[in-house]
Amino acid sequence: MKKISIKLSVLPLIFMGACSLAANEKNVQPGFDKNAAFTPDTLEKYTVPEWFSDAKFGIWSHWGPQSVPRAGDWYARHMYVPGTAQYDYHVKNYGHPSKVGYKDIIPLWKAEKFDPDGLMKLYKEAGAKYFVSMAVHHDNFDLWNSTFHRWNAVNMGPKRDIVKDWKQAAKKYGLRFGVSEHLGASYSWFAPSHGYDEFWPHNGVGYDGENPAYADLYHSGKDRPYRDSRTWYTDNPESQQNWLLRITDLIDQYNPDLLYTDGGIPFGQIGRSLIADFYNKNIKRNGGRLEAVYTHKDIGSGQFILKAGVQDIERGVMEGISPYPWQTCTSIGDWFYSENYQYKSTAQVVHMLTDIVSKNGNLLINVVQYPDGSLPPESIRFLKEMAAWIKVNGEAIYSTRPWKIYGEGPTSSAAGHFKEEDNYTAQDIRFTATSDALYATTLAQPSKEIKIYSLGKNSKLIDKDIKKVTLLGYDKHVSWRQENDYLVVSLPDVLPTAYGSSVKIIF
Repeated sequence: MKKISIKLSVLPLIFMGACSLAANEKNVQPGFDKNAAFTPDTLEKYTVPEWFSDAKFGIWSHWGPQSVPRAGDWYARHMYVPGTAQYDYHVKNYGHPSKVGYKDIIPLWKAEKFDPDGLMKLYKEAGAKYFVSMAVHHDNFDLWNSTFHRWNAVNMGPKRDIVKDWKQAAKKYGLRFGVSEHLGASYSWFAPSHGYDEFWPHNGVGYDGENPAYADLYHSGKDRPYRDSRTWYTDNPESQQNWLLRITDLIDQYNPDLLYTDGGIPFGQIGRSLIADFYNKNIKRNGGRLEAVYTHKDIGSGQFILKAGVQDIERGVMEGISPYPWQTCTSIGDWFYSENYQYKSTAQVVHMLTDIVSKNGNLLINVVQYPDGSLPPESIRFLKEMAAWIKVNGEAIYSTRPWKIYGEGPTSSAAGHFKEEDNYTAQDIRFTATSDALYATTLAQPSKEIKIYSLGKNSKLIDKDIKKVTLLGYDKHVSWRQENDYLVVSLPDVLPTAYGSSVKIIF
């Protein structure tokens, strides 16, 4: 008999990221009431709200002016880095960055086909329970009606409040609403805009980031050493306060259910004070109940505090079941639209979702948009295929919790950031549970039968008799029998859905 390994729950190692405390943190005055639920030093009291633990699946719009060139992620930085494909593309199509810089890309982002209502309807049908809007990427361009920054989507480009439009659509369709901020790293990330070529014919000619007329876009000004990009988060006090001011404005205007930071908690006490303020305001709005979620990562600089919010893993998964709810963020393609980029198949996304949920996680996935706001065919196909799968198998996903083990099978999934291998087989099975049922979902299409080794008569994982077994999406009887070493379930010739099948077990 072929040996099938059973993967026991392995708690992840807790990595505490470097803490970058601001030199001026003693001067930070969050203004908290002494009786406030949270302070910058008591964030570990946080408890993840039930809505997030039940939601399991969210969709993200990682979209903005960097979509315009159709040349992929980090365009605003790499267009200033000679030797990169994006620098070459920019010089060829727009001009040299000493004359035509990122400031000139922004007006080209018109979002003329952006239909948030139509898109949100598709996202809801595809199974999303929450939606996250990009608020500001590393390019330092705010997608809302920013009170403290003129470089925003209401003043220029589409000349509309993108965050507001997304929020209204999300609420219309009953989705929780979140925003992502990547601003903390921008102050160092944009350093190449202050560079220059070291070769003919522009040797020594500074890029447009050196122009004082655009200092507030490229982060130049008094005491701002932006030629230095050695760290993810700057230690410049002025820039840290600018981050605090703008992200507080974002929270106050849009009251998001979720706030995503691209890295660890920025700027020590400053960042922790913002999170505490976010939680306290949310409690006040919800009659004393905390409904807010803050996600951050254990990579990059900044501070990672596991219990202060929800851990986010970028383009990767946990090794085993985490005792705390967590999230994977990824994209079906490049983060910003890119020509000729290979997209994930719907099967890959379904397998990721199933694996993640079995380990107490959520999946937040970016659905790539064209610069004009419409969807490329790959995104449309994914949404339609996902809708068909989740309609049948959503019972095994939503409002479930991990079982005693997360799964079984011959394939070991890579764990950690930026590891998204998908070589699963139909023998790879993931478990989820509710109070009255256990679900076993395959990570590929089985044929004829499913053998579940964790549910054999001799298994130490079960202490009750199996009463009933059904196949989700199939309204007829399925034959099953429990052997000493496994439970075997016979399957119909035509399965209810593609990409994986879910068996429901009642004890």
